[in-house]
Formats: sequence, C-alpha cells, structure tokens
Amino acid sequence: MQFIRDVFDLIGVPVLVLVFALLFVAETGWRLRKRVQGRWRRIFINTLFSLPAFALLRFLFLPVVVWLALQNESWNFGLNYLYQLPPWAEGAIAFLLLDYINCIWHLLNHKLPSLWRFHLVHHTDLDLDVSTATRFHFMEMIGSVIFRGAAVVLTGASPLLVLVYEIVFEAATQFHHSNLKLPFKTEKLLNKFIVTPRMHGIHHSMVRNETDSNYSVIFSFWDRINGTLKLNLPQDLIVTGVPSYSNPKELTIGFLFTMPFKKIRPWNTPGDEIEKVDEESKTTLAK
Repeated sequence: MQFIRDVFDLIGVPVLVLVFALLFVAETGWRLRKRVQGRWRRIFINTLFSLPAFALLRFLFLPVVVWLALQNESWNFGLNYLYQLPPWAEGAIAFLLLDYINCIWHLLNHKLPSLWRFHLVHHTDLDLDVSTATRFHFMEMIGSVIFRGAAVVLTGASPLLVLVYEIVFEAATQFHHSNLKLPFKTEKLLNKFIVTPRMHGIHHSMVRNETDSNYSVIFSFWDRINGTLKLNLPQDLIVTGVPSYSNPKELTIGFLFTMPFKKIRPWNTPGDEIEKVDEESKTTLAK
C-alpha cells in the first residue's frame, strides 16, 4: 500500500533507526546493568534472528491492520463509531485502548503455554539492551496479527492512527529494553507515565514472580490498574534471562528458531529459586 510507504517507510523507519542509534550510543556511555556477554556477538545474533519477524511486520502485519482500519471506515464498526467527539479525542481514546490491549496481549504471551513457547525466546537473552527489542520469534508476529488485528477492529482505529501507534510502540519498545541509565529522579518521574528501562529490567529477571510483572508497553499505568506493577528492585541484583536456558553457548540463532517447536523446559525449581547452572555458565555470568 502506498499509504504504508508514505507513513511507515518514509517517516517511521528513519525515526526508529535514529532512536535505535541514539539509544545504542547512550547506553554505551551510561550503562544501567553490567553485561555478561560480548555485546557484538549478541547484536549479530539478535539482528539476524529478527529479520523474519521484521519482514512479517512490514509485509503481513502492517498491511492487514491497515486494511482492517480501512474497513472500519466502511463498516462504521468499532468503539470510535459509538460516539461523536473531536477527532483528536477519538484518536487519543483509540490510542490508549490499543496500548491497553497490547498490555493484555503481552500478559497472555506469558500465561498461555501455546504463546509462551514463542515469547520465551525473547526472554532468553542473558543481557538486556536496545538490541533485545528486536529479539522476537517470527511466529509471535503471526499470532499478533490475529490478536492485534482484532483490536484495530474493536477500537475502530483509523489507518493513520494504526501506523502512528505502531511507530510509537516500536520506539517505546527500544527505549524500555535499553541499558540506558537515566538519573533516578528523572526515571522515577517518567515512570509515572511511561515504561522505563529500570521498570522493564525487572520484567526480564530470572526470578519468576518478578518476570510476571510489568507487562505494559508504552504507558506504565496499565500495570498499576491491573495490579501487576513491581518497582524498587536494585538493578545490579537482577539476573536477566530464563534459568533453564542460561548457557550462552547454547543460545545460537538456529537454537532460537527451533526452540518453540521442542519441549519447553520448566522455568526453575520449586520455591521460585533460580536453578543452578553448570560451572561454565556460572563463570560466564560472573564476568
């Protein structure tokens, strides 16, 4: 569609590349968490692994949701068609609803075994930085077409709003996955409204009850509303990843692609304690 090229390709992609580059440089100078793996090896793995998901985003997800948004205009279907408000107010409501539905979609990816086996791949990253924002299995993108496509229909969102939301969604994902250390007071203020690196860092913890929190994507208040917010954990005490997939030598590109189609290992031992890893992994994590 020409509309997608005009809005997403010509405006959104350059914006997202710029955001990625700025965060990459910033997290180099102001690091929030210590690294446990080589940075460039992870970037190589995460970049190559992300290519199928990016292709599906551009050539499947975006065309489908924009088409559905166009149908909203002819069907007069969706919440935005139940009332008459100024265009900016209708857009704001639809934007908020899309973000809340994405928060629920994220939660479902953790709670439903059929979805978790694909989302798990994202959580196996033993470090957390802006490159982690690209580490999603392509099958998770296919699932999001169905769920998030239904959200577009139910909200009655316009084609322009759908694309603007996706650009903001991707930028927010890059930001809160970054390893950027903001001044604590600044981050505390920002976190009242949006998801920040410290908040999302807790979500990537190896401790299960910490991972089962902080599902919001753009606006942080959804977790406050849902009772799933967890804050005030020292970042230097958080160990990132999934206990049963903590051997960095195992996490190759091929392994990540095939992982969801194999038997998924249990998270950890009873009592929510982190499983012991082999001595080689311990040595790696201690570096």
